[in-house]
Amino acid sequence: MELEIPKTLYSGKIKEIKLGKGDKAVTIGGESAYPFYLFEGEMPNLPKIAMEVWDCAPEEWAEAALEPFDGVTDDPVAWAKKCIKDYGAEMIALQLISTDPNGLNRAADEAAEVVKRVAEAIDVPLIVWGTANHDKDTEVLKKVCENCQEKKLIIGPVEEGDHKKIGAAALAYHHTVISSTPIDINLAKQLNILLGNLGIPDELIVMDPTVSSIGYGIEYCYSVMERDRMAALTQQDEKLQFPIICNLAKEVWKTKEVHILMEEDPKLGDAKKRGILMEAMTAMVLLLGGADILIMRHPKAIELAREMITELTAS
Repeated sequence: MELEIPKTLYSGKIKEIKLGKGDKAVTIGGESAYPFYLFEGEMPNLPKIAMEVWDCAPEEWAEAALEPFDGVTDDPVAWAKKCIKDYGAEMIALQLISTDPNGLNRAADEAAEVVKRVAEAIDVPLIVWGTANHDKDTEVLKKVCENCQEKKLIIGPVEEGDHKKIGAAALAYHHTVISSTPIDINLAKQLNILLGNLGIPDELIVMDPTVSSIGYGIEYCYSVMERDRMAALTQQDEKLQFPIICNLAKEVWKTKEVHILMEEDPKLGDAKKRGILMEAMTAMVLLLGGADILIMRHPKAIELAREMITELTAS
């Protein structure tokens, strides 16, 4: 007697969204089953990895994270081009760290000009990430949208407190928005509804559930992402049927574990390997939770994540 493996019946599907333009545009989403459940449904577009670039020179990065980008961290254009040429980046995520009011507090015009120079220098999709300060992000990201109106950027984070102004600017200049909420499925759905009411079409929305590093509450992040996918795929919740982006690099590389040298605590092992593995392991957990885009930092960690995606989708 042949054994029949029980399968979940899916009534929903994740929306397919095209990011960027031209030959290097990427398509995400389209899943009709839980992440990597290829025996139950389809996963037509494999998860994408965006390499992180800062708009100013990092001052507190671990040595292991700085090493692959030696000589370019003070120039975001050169940095982005190196990520593409040397490490095969399929997307770039430009973190506007310098605009933080508690840091350099760079003006909106200056920040927007940096974004424009990076956008013009690369041919892969560009994610632009603010500081999650509502007032400053509204000022900066509105200017970025206007300055780069032909570039089809992915703009975020767009939160409930600033969604009207940033969302309207993104809509006016044809950019995709990153709907960002603090680890809560109900808040995620609510913000997606608000963006829809604003007139932003489904094909211009990507979800950011907010994530953490492995060892720092990632279990809760995973459970929220899992509930997002369950509602989207088995409960026909159209307001949660969006691709998911995870901005994980900065969460991993700010942890104390990646900064402790082996000389300080020999039992932790090699610091460089430790940081790389923490980022790769975090990426793997989020992939299994349903991530469609991972924002990552270290090329070796990215290489490991790509290998894992290949293994999970091999026939």
